[in-house]
Amino acid sequence: MEVVDKVIVVVNEDRTADEERWPAQARDARLHFVSGKGGTGKTTVAAALALTLASQGKKVLLVECEERQAVAQLFDVPPLPPTDTQLVGMDGGGSVWALALEIEHALLEYLDMFYNLGFAGRAIKRVGAIDFVTTVAPGLKDVLVTGKIKERVIATDKGGGRTYDAIVVDSPPTGRIGSFLDVTSAMRDLAKSGPIRNQSEGVVALLHSPDTVVHLCTLLEAMPIQETVEAVAELREKDLRVGTIIVNRANPPYLPEDQTDAIAEGRIDSAGVASSLADAGIRLSEDDLAGLLTETIDYAARLQAQHIARAELDEVDVAQLELPTVENGVDLGALYELSAVLKRAGA
Repeated sequence: MEVVDKVIVVVNEDRTADEERWPAQARDARLHFVSGKGGTGKTTVAAALALTLASQGKKVLLVECEERQAVAQLFDVPPLPPTDTQLVGMDGGGSVWALALEIEHALLEYLDMFYNLGFAGRAIKRVGAIDFVTTVAPGLKDVLVTGKIKERVIATDKGGGRTYDAIVVDSPPTGRIGSFLDVTSAMRDLAKSGPIRNQSEGVVALLHSPDTVVHLCTLLEAMPIQETVEAVAELREKDLRVGTIIVNRANPPYLPEDQTDAIAEGRIDSAGVASSLADAGIRLSEDDLAGLLTETIDYAARLQAQHIARAELDEVDVAQLELPTVENGVDLGALYELSAVLKRAGA
């Protein structure tokens, strides 16, 4: 369904391939940042997207930049080092590699690469100056992280080709994604010339190019939706491309839409419900029936809140993709399930 250049993609088994579309700018990008309010599942979505791209025969790097080791937990592997590590190899030749960025490692690497100060950097580490530097100049952290990401994007193999076909970044949450990617401001505060400025200018060019998109994860809840809407506005103001809004854990409603409001207000034909249950061979005590009706009213109220959140989200002209709740928690099998949904959507 298209509404004013906006594509809403709801993927399920009943949809045809023509209705399952991933926006062209996301298909063409090589660098995918995945952000979202805490608890919306952005790490899970980033991992599923990496698997989806790898299923197409691509070599994909999945970058974690918050030092939480959440990617290692998802793939059930030991804590990841700050260097590229293969996680998954696929029959079609694709693979998923992972990189758990560490600020300290990135700073030491940076000093060695641009200033030939590897030995001095190690001495700085011993006296705790790294913490001092990144505290006094907090923008330096984002410059280092985005700089490392850019270095992996342009890295080449022995044959001169790109080391990775695509890179997916499990990014900071929506409340910080704009400042994280606004390397221009951080650079302005840090350096007027020299290697830091030169490197940052290359990062800026990459982040503002068609090679880069930002995907935003949300739930159909008021606070995540509000942060998502604000993040879209902020990213566009900074001239950064938004790929998709991914509505996570979006399940089909279990109540008729035309009855939801009435049920939420407590207007239920309890005798009719009891009769229908009896016809199905289910007989409940008065207490059990009352409990069931109370749960139904609560559920209808949650559906109402979701409808309000959906209406607010629909005002944003960005492609949307819904992902279902996975059963029994998120593990590697669940990641493949979500990857299959993304693949059907054209990712």
